[in-house]
Parts: sequence; C-alpha cells; structure tokens
Amino acid sequence: MLRRRLQSLAGASDKATMVVDLGLVLKAGTTLVRQWRGHTHTVLVHNDGFEHEGQRYRSLTAIAERITEAHWSGPRFFGLTKSAGALVGAKTSR
Repeated sequence: MLRRRLQSLAGASDKATMVVDLGLVLKAGTTLVRQWRGHTHTVLVHNDGFEHEGQRYRSLTAIAERITEAHWSGPRFFGLTKSAGALVGAKTSR
C-alpha cells in the first residue's frame, strides 16, 4: 500500500500537480479562497508553488502567516486538512 501511495505521489508531480500533505493533491490551476477578517484571499496553485496577490510562495503556510501575521498551518488555514474540514462554514473568533 505504501509503495502504491509513493508511486501515486511521484506520478502526481509528473502530471503538474502539487502535494500539500499525504492525503491531498492539488492540480496546477486550482484556486483556493479564504475569507479572513472581512477580506477574501485567493491563492492560485502552480506546479512549483502558490501565488497570492501577485507574489509567489513555496508553501501555503507562508501565505497563511502573511495574511494572519501569526503562525498557522497553511493547509489547515485554507481548510485542506481533515481537522479543519469540520470547521468549513463555521464562524471563528480569530
């Protein structure tokens, strides 16, 4: 099973996709949208990173930290993890 997962991840990079964590693969061209303190933030997935407000980043975490001015897990901030999935649509106090 591990061998198949590793082969899948290797194949994903050949197909212009980006691995965010072991359970999620984002294709280039995917758009992530997050509202934070009344502002909508849009991130475009590229083959080799992410784009936010015209700047390129290697990780979603760097973007999340720029937006919030605090340490955040990028995948969690953008609702891409299982634990954050339960919070989608819920209002937070942050």
